[in-house]
Amino acid sequence: MASAPRKFKIDPEKPFFVYNTAGDWCGVVLGGALFDQRGEYIGFMLNDVFDVYTTSGEWIGNLWPDGRIIRKRNYTRPPLLKTLPPKPKKPAKFPSRAPLALIPAELGFDKVDVLEWDEEVFKRLSDLLPDAGEE
Repeated sequence: MASAPRKFKIDPEKPFFVYNTAGDWCGVVLGGALFDQRGEYIGFMLNDVFDVYTTSGEWIGNLWPDGRIIRKRNYTRPPLLKTLPPKPKKPAKFPSRAPLALIPAELGFDKVDVLEWDEEVFKRLSDLLPDAGEE
């Protein structure tokens, strides 16, 4: 898993906005949970390198200080997380709009902006999930 370019902190009491490289608002992190612009729960983050997971437990990348979700272009897909956090409710104080995005730094050829590379990543079930009926 790729690590962030430098250490940073996210205040769990304040919204942290997620953007793609083009500067489009894609989501909000509140208390470790990731919500889309409508306030629907779409994923979560773990640990101090801000590993980002979909609601099905699929790792997709790391949150960077500029608000992008970044991963290596070629990476080994880790297995789905077995233990998922409980689904949070839509926050009462959900932001109606986001501030302008920071100007993003160049990534280099070995990394991709996940939300630019695969903008539907949070809208589909992971192909790592077992088929219905399989145990």
